[in-house]
Amino acid sequence: MELSERKLKILQTIIRTYLETGEPVGSRTISKDPELNLSSATIRNEMSDLEEMGYIIQPHTSAGRIPTDKAYRLYVDTMLDDRTNEVQNLKEQLDEKAGKIDVLLKQVAKVLANNTNYATMVSGPRYQSKKVKFIQITPIDESSILTVIVLDNNMVKNQMLKIDEPIDQEMVVKLNFILNTTLNGLDVTEMNLAIIKKIKEQVGHHTGVIDSVLELIGNALTEDDELEIYTSGATNILKYPELSSKSETTELLNAFEEKRIINNWLETTPPDSETHDIQIYIGDETKVDSMKDCSMVTATYRIQEGVYGKIGIVGPKRMDYDKVVSTLQSLMTQLDDIFKND
Repeated sequence: MELSERKLKILQTIIRTYLETGEPVGSRTISKDPELNLSSATIRNEMSDLEEMGYIIQPHTSAGRIPTDKAYRLYVDTMLDDRTNEVQNLKEQLDEKAGKIDVLLKQVAKVLANNTNYATMVSGPRYQSKKVKFIQITPIDESSILTVIVLDNNMVKNQMLKIDEPIDQEMVVKLNFILNTTLNGLDVTEMNLAIIKKIKEQVGHHTGVIDSVLELIGNALTEDDELEIYTSGATNILKYPELSSKSETTELLNAFEEKRIINNWLETTPPDSETHDIQIYIGDETKVDSMKDCSMVTATYRIQEGVYGKIGIVGPKRMDYDKVVSTLQSLMTQLDDIFKND
């Protein structure tokens, strides 16, 4: 008997529903799924076929059905293939977009330096919060597993984890299934105790493995990415007498070229608004010792919701603030148009 597309959709719905409720699933429950749009009678016939094919069983008379190991295997294999394709497609799209953005941001730094006669810094995009895209556990030997975590910013984390006892293939299937269906799309703030408890209740005595995997996921979601910083016009600083003393200039240029300055303003999360958050820091307000005689004007660009970067212009305290702010405002409007049309 062939597993048709309709049977597969019904089976997937049974598995998802059973995972959420832990209760046998009946045809009446399945018929309420708007994506199926099937009558209870049709669903009962299909469920009968699925039972005959070994994908579901009826734990006792008059009860609904629950998925078998064969069903979990089919579901997870299909899910893993789909996720792998999604990740590959996402990687190709992001690689293409990142290449374009890389060139664009380098040009932004250069244009700003030329137009203002000051030094400029532009950060590559970063994620305001990262979410889980895909998780896969693979046994390597009896005492270790390989855990692969893919986040929605296309970052991939691999780590070998030691385990106290071997995990059979069916349990691996179950762990992958539970982790992906429960954690997919969540960020670190959404992984609360209730969700962790729910996962542990479903995995039985393999809670130690779950603890290790959850710790790895938490680290991946919270650690800082290595950020690209594009600079231009550093030598413009030498044009201003108050910044041209040998020791101060050397210190300032070193800080600029080593890109340390950016750490003081990049970490500030942009506000939840459509503004570009233009800020002006004068002297000690920059919190950088080598910039006590400088001012810095910064702005936030946004590529999409939760993905943003910073632009900074550094010059003497007597910089032409009106020109710098208006130049930034004009540039940010142009960037908005570019990113919206991308």
